[in-house]
Amino acid sequence: MASKSREGGVVLAFSGKWISWTHTIVAYTAFLGALITGLYLHYHKIVENEYYGYPQEWFPSVSATIGDRYPERAVFQLFIAITSGPRFALVFLWYILTARPNSALPRIVAGTGLFRTITCGGWTYVTSTDDHNWHDIFMISYLVATLPWTLGCLALSPPNPQAIKYRKIFASCFFGTLVPLIYFFIQHKVHRVAGAYTIYAFFEWALILFDVGFDAVTALDFEGFELVVRDVKGSSRGNNKQMADTILEKEKDKPVGRILATRFSWPEAFDATADVYNGFVFWSMLTSLGMVVWYFPLWHMGISGYEVMVMCTIAPFLLCARSVRSMVVKNIRVIHFLSLSGLLAYLVTTPEYRLFAVGFGVFMSCLGWSATWYGERSHVSRLESRVLAWTIGLIASSLAKFAFWTNNPIWPILHAQNGGWNKVGVLLAVAAILRSTRKVTENSGGLQPAEGQKSSPTLAGLGLAGLFFGMHSLLSDSSTMILWVWEGFPVRGPIAANGVITILTMGLGVIVSILFRSSITNWTNLSLIGIGAFLVTSYSDWTGFVGALLLSTNFMAIAPALIISAVRNGPSSFGIGFLVYNVMVLAHVWVVAYAFVPGGPLMREHTDWVMTAMVLLVGAGVSVIPKGEGRTKPRTGSSNQSVRSSQSYYVYVLVALELLAVSVSYLRFPTNDYTPYHKEDKVITAGIWTIHFSLDNDMWSSERRIRDLVKELEVDVIGLLESDLQRIIMGNRDTTQFLAEDLGMYVDFGPGPNKHTWGAALLSKFPILNSTHHLLPSPVGELAPAIHATLDAYGDQVDVIVFHSGQEEDPEDRRLQSEYLAKLMRESPRPTILLSYLVIKPHEGNYHTYVGERSGMRDIDPSDSDRWCEYILYKGIKRSGYARVSRSTITDTELQVGKFIVGQTEGSDQQVDESEVGEGLRFPAMFRGQGVRGHFYHVFEQPRYYA
Repeated sequence: MASKSREGGVVLAFSGKWISWTHTIVAYTAFLGALITGLYLHYHKIVENEYYGYPQEWFPSVSATIGDRYPERAVFQLFIAITSGPRFALVFLWYILTARPNSALPRIVAGTGLFRTITCGGWTYVTSTDDHNWHDIFMISYLVATLPWTLGCLALSPPNPQAIKYRKIFASCFFGTLVPLIYFFIQHKVHRVAGAYTIYAFFEWALILFDVGFDAVTALDFEGFELVVRDVKGSSRGNNKQMADTILEKEKDKPVGRILATRFSWPEAFDATADVYNGFVFWSMLTSLGMVVWYFPLWHMGISGYEVMVMCTIAPFLLCARSVRSMVVKNIRVIHFLSLSGLLAYLVTTPEYRLFAVGFGVFMSCLGWSATWYGERSHVSRLESRVLAWTIGLIASSLAKFAFWTNNPIWPILHAQNGGWNKVGVLLAVAAILRSTRKVTENSGGLQPAEGQKSSPTLAGLGLAGLFFGMHSLLSDSSTMILWVWEGFPVRGPIAANGVITILTMGLGVIVSILFRSSITNWTNLSLIGIGAFLVTSYSDWTGFVGALLLSTNFMAIAPALIISAVRNGPSSFGIGFLVYNVMVLAHVWVVAYAFVPGGPLMREHTDWVMTAMVLLVGAGVSVIPKGEGRTKPRTGSSNQSVRSSQSYYVYVLVALELLAVSVSYLRFPTNDYTPYHKEDKVITAGIWTIHFSLDNDMWSSERRIRDLVKELEVDVIGLLESDLQRIIMGNRDTTQFLAEDLGMYVDFGPGPNKHTWGAALLSKFPILNSTHHLLPSPVGELAPAIHATLDAYGDQVDVIVFHSGQEEDPEDRRLQSEYLAKLMRESPRPTILLSYLVIKPHEGNYHTYVGERSGMRDIDPSDSDRWCEYILYKGIKRSGYARVSRSTITDTELQVGKFIVGQTEGSDQQVDESEVGEGLRFPAMFRGQGVRGHFYHVFEQPRYYA
């Protein structure tokens, strides 16, 4: 109670702990009250999900309990409204307890607490039934804010051992529960395992208990508060220096202290953000170069001469000349502004000129970043900051691609009509350059080779080459290594939405480089990179993905040491690094393009050589890093403080990016309605299309145009060929991710990038029960990929095979492939549809292997003599229609489409009029005559239908 001397005028005084207890009791009542009510009134309804009901599923999820039905929904909303008052009071008291002079962290944590409270109201009162999108937005925002709230409360905890102990327990339980929660959700959503959703529900309820329990611990801290508010025990850190401040002072030279012990400054935060955005722009331009170069050999079907533009990255060699180096360093802002031609290239419509604009931008960007690093050698704190900005910029680039389905929104192959954010990207880049280059870079003194350590620009440059290549080829897209280990259905490993794991481990690598470089050796990093390269190259599914995570963590961790070593060894290291990096880029393309390049057969299918060379190159760079050097040590105490301060803000930016990645992952997790277009007629509309690596005739990304045609033609199952874009030269993209998520289809990427094919993919409105990837016999020419999948089509099992045969120049390859595929189709006991690229003439040569008794397959239209590449074959299922649709300017190959009726026999080749078939069996009329957007029925001008 209040002391007598101050009791006058006080109507009520009570301990602050009752705020926490009230919050805890009412919050638990809201959830448990809704659960008890729902179990009593609607048990069978709330345990049912889209796949199973009772008894397979026997316990409800949180969302099904609190949002779907009356009165449990009303019970929850009533008590959660009552909870809001104690909740706001709890956040306010926590701020009073933890606030201290010259520290912004308490304000940030309090703001986060208010934000969580408001978003909780959002997903409480806007249920998924009311508005699914807004419910998800509020829920994601709440979950994302939970991480900084939890970590902030732990960092600000007063010196109460019991409270700190319980906070750590609840926080560990909360975040530890997320792993099995996600696992069982995938088991339910992707694998459709009966009972998995019930187990998921238990973990979901556990999250609620741990979340509320974490905030309940404040009761132990608020015992020192008496309301009307007076701090009777001196627990407040508002104006008094507390024990925790003393502890923090003692710990400030330890790793975590280096980040938490700094005052928050908005100008410095803007500086760090601008630096990271400049790093993002560098990676955006570098990753775009390959695509605009690739366009030309793609359309020339061989060496075009434009490939020489890949060498524009060797611009840092110019820094070897003292006069050039001095001019570039003194005019670094001009250099960065000139590099923006790579972003402005989207304004250039002529492909050749756009290539030159991108090449010039990459040239200036490589020159500018190398000069920046070298020019900062006398300012170690700023050098380390620039390196951090560059590495976190890669994470930002990978995140942008994750959010935009593997396209970077500021690439020059995009514009406003196909998903580009080019104008925004350029405006932000201008602002970032103005901000990050406002401090004059001095070029004197600085890092030199350590005593007794020989200078070796060549070895340092080789290390950079391995680093640049590894980061670009494997980390510039979060799904690249996931597709390396993908082996088809049923799902046994990570899927594209799990790309957030790659991004999180990249961030972990950055943190390791900041905090623990003094306690781990660079040889340790190298050995882990070697193990990771071996696993991801040799194994599939989760085992291979473990290797991917080792690579993502340790490349990011070792990057600062290698770059600082190159600075120490002179500017020629950067030129050598980019030159050898270019050689590696060509090598990793030649392993699949061996049939089209000089000396290509030497590299045929040798990704293992490329990965080994990458590890050895990094090893060469590690060999010239001085022994025992964990961290580059600044010369003065003030420099130490500068290093700590600058690194703190880059960590803040990194944490923001990682939280955004988690949000994107949640939004991208497959939740589509995979409904066929004409399920009432049991129709499968199947198509085959060679999409030419998703670059159209004018060098624009074509995903959205492909999407539009597939949707308007109402295609249920489609095979895509020339679809593997997961290489540097193709931008490390995956068109199938966008198509599958936008069209609501299951997707099998087919043989992965490490299988050395040009790609085959399958998208299906029907569940893919099983799929097997094949590499057909190809003793001379390019590898021929195939996907053999079994679909659940209206309760019947139907096989679909997607296949791309070898090129015309290798007839023996094509003969062997036709025999292999004929055997595969003949042995299938189920109705089968082949969607293929065969390189044959109708009724000649290998045609009789694919069609006839040897395969058991029939041609969708034997009278169509105007074919050479694409064919649709079938057996054991009724074919009802066939159409050929012009490509417009999307690619060099038309889209062929067939309609099949599940459960009916094959029928005859007799053609019938469209009026004789049902509405659901007809092709859309919009493509008759002139069609739309250059797409129309051609060759025989209108679809054909069969009896």
